[in-house]
Amino acid sequence: MAIPRCLLFDCDGTLVDSEPLLAAEMAESLTQVGLPFSPSDYMGEFRGARFSNIVAELQRRHGTIDPQRLSHTEGEMRRKLADRIDSELLPLPGVREALDALADFPRAVVSNGPETKIRAGLRATGLADAFGDNLFSGYTAKCWKPDPCLYIHAASIMGYRVEECLAIDDAIVGVKAALAAGMRVVHLNRFPDVETTPDGAISISNMHQLPTIVGRLLLPETASV
Repeated sequence: MAIPRCLLFDCDGTLVDSEPLLAAEMAESLTQVGLPFSPSDYMGEFRGARFSNIVAELQRRHGTIDPQRLSHTEGEMRRKLADRIDSELLPLPGVREALDALADFPRAVVSNGPETKIRAGLRATGLADAFGDNLFSGYTAKCWKPDPCLYIHAASIMGYRVEECLAIDDAIVGVKAALAAGMRVVHLNRFPDVETTPDGAISISNMHQLPTIVGRLLLPETASV
């Protein structure tokens, strides 16, 4: 494969530690509306999934909820989450150091989340300057991981072939999307006891390890594997 020239980062759970906040707010809101849900359900079964897909699966299991009620509940959940992001959100350990070490690479954020949430998370953690306007949201592109289209779209807009891009993603849905797109993939596997890195992806346990992995991929003999 080609040597990586562009880095594409997932956001939630890869750059910023927003998933515990999201899981807590989602559990409270969905349970109140009649769809039993716990933070561990999100972290275990649904991590990285699109909100509407989670709701659809819960309705399949527990029964249909009035769409207007669901829409109101989602709006309230996202408002509460935005407040917590502004006051509580932190970058994941090693993220700032990795971004500094890899500053020479063009890079972007590729996330299933809304662009407003991506921007809020990066701003709250002091990471906004690292990416500028290179933000690609499933809600803007109208395609979501695990479909490879979001990563393909991001590579195209960034001006690189998919094989020239290295995707860094913590969620299995994102790893599979990037692999299907034809990219090299680093899986930030922070839960190795419960998750297995898909074949073809490179596993790391923390972001401190990313610069070393990228350095290895720049070696000609590694790039040709």
